[in-house]
Amino acid sequence: MNDEKPSFTVEEVDSVNPAPRARVEDVPVPVERKRDYLDGFLAEKPQGIDPAQPGGAIYDGVIDALKEIFDPEIPVNIYDLGLIYGVEVSPEASVAVTMTLTTPHCPVAESMPGEVEMRVAAVPGVRDAEVNLVWDPPWDMAKMSDEAKLELGML
Repeated sequence: MNDEKPSFTVEEVDSVNPAPRARVEDVPVPVERKRDYLDGFLAEKPQGIDPAQPGGAIYDGVIDALKEIFDPEIPVNIYDLGLIYGVEVSPEASVAVTMTLTTPHCPVAESMPGEVEMRVAAVPGVRDAEVNLVWDPPWDMAKMSDEAKLELGML
């Protein structure tokens, strides 16, 4: 270990000139500033989305149409109720909806698929619609969305 002590020299001064302050007028080139770095980003629609895929115009239009159809016994639309098992849109804009009903003995078992087909076929861009009514897997309350559960007081 070194026992030598460092030597310091102290210099005393009467005053120091203050550092120059930057001013906006001193900037030689105007700086272009955006008000928001997300300007235009959030308003821009995603590019290259297939209209037949989720997020596309036809697919989203079909989902919106399904959300306008309500079960006559339950005040919830059939999409949030979980009765729609699948929506497939072909490149030719043919739509196939796979759905079920709450029970095979549902009073609208004969009319509901026809209404779904009619509403889906009315979506702009849809060439034709087909509804496949299935019973397997059977519908249960776990298929309902949180919005439907909230509407029915189950949350």
